[in-house]
Amino acid sequence: MRLAKYAFLAWFGGSTYVTLEVFWRARSHWTMFVMAAVVFIILGLLNEVWSWNLLTQTIAGTVIATAAELVTGCIVNLWLGWDVWDYSTMPGNLWGQICPQFTLLWVVIVVVAIVLDDVIRWRFFGEEKPHYKIW
Repeated sequence: MRLAKYAFLAWFGGSTYVTLEVFWRARSHWTMFVMAAVVFIILGLLNEVWSWNLLTQTIAGTVIATAAELVTGCIVNLWLGWDVWDYSTMPGNLWGQICPQFTLLWVVIVVVAIVLDDVIRWRFFGEEKPHYKIW
């Protein structure tokens, strides 16, 4: 059951992110599915392992998502040369792989992902009903 739960959560997180990306920029890449699936699982585990408030989870999740984007970008864009994205024209970018503007977008995505993960765990896997302390 545990494997099925995490497979579903990974599929949901990856699929949802790819769908958002297609709506945002009219395309995506399979590597974004993998990155988002991993990040979604990690975001859910933050709440399972630590009883952090929503603000702390959001900050940690945003750092994790941005770091995952940087690592993924360094691999798929800089090392493999697949040119999945390029933020080099954005102010404050790091190697064209991350930038402050998209890190702020991650904040919103992370909050939604935390809540969705909790609701899925509650509704489909019988875990505790979500409740939040903002700070």
